[in-house]
Amino acid sequence: MAAPQNLEQPRANTLNENFERERELSFLENLYLPEIFKALWYTLKQMFLPKVTLRYPEEKWDPPAIFRGRPVLVEDEGKERCVACGLCARACPPLAISMQANEDSDDPKERYPDFFEINMLRCIYCGYCEEVCPEEAIVMSKDYDIVFESREEAIYDKQRLLVPKEDLKERLDFLRNYRNRQFGQFWDFQEENNIHSVRDRDREFNSGLSLVEMLEQQEHNDNVEAESPWAR
Repeated sequence: MAAPQNLEQPRANTLNENFERERELSFLENLYLPEIFKALWYTLKQMFLPKVTLRYPEEKWDPPAIFRGRPVLVEDEGKERCVACGLCARACPPLAISMQANEDSDDPKERYPDFFEINMLRCIYCGYCEEVCPEEAIVMSKDYDIVFESREEAIYDKQRLLVPKEDLKERLDFLRNYRNRQFGQFWDFQEENNIHSVRDRDREFNSGLSLVEMLEQQEHNDNVEAESPWAR
């Protein structure tokens, strides 16, 4: 039976002269001067190489489309795409998004955010709001240079968040390619889907109907030909 191992005594002591893997240093290595000169020579060579340092803030960095910067609202033809569904606020981990929905009978979308705010002191740039948005109404921009002088300035309202979709084309194109790979080449977002209405579908809706009658009425409405390709 083998003797129990003494765990308090190391198996290989580097201070032992009999240790076979121990290498003895030469006289110059003991002086450490050659290694110091090697380091100085390496530093001298780097001084004459082309500079890759970005002279910020005079020189701005242009992030790629995959970059997740400040979240913004997409402005499409002078109006926000947002329909105030509240999914982005629900998915936001730090609860940085708040909104209030309103309705407009003259607006084809019917719903729009009466106010939309993002507290940039809470935002962690995770991109969850962008992931869950069904209308591609909120996306991550390239804006990373954000400075506040007060807590009030860090709360961005709807007017400060709106950005024309032409300025966000790179990000929107990236999302289309990214989601196609993620969902198996079947993601096909149509911008005209944002202009939809349930008025044509539920025109005969009567709140006094029973649940069975409402289901029968809904089935009837589903079988009726829609007035436009996106009305159903």
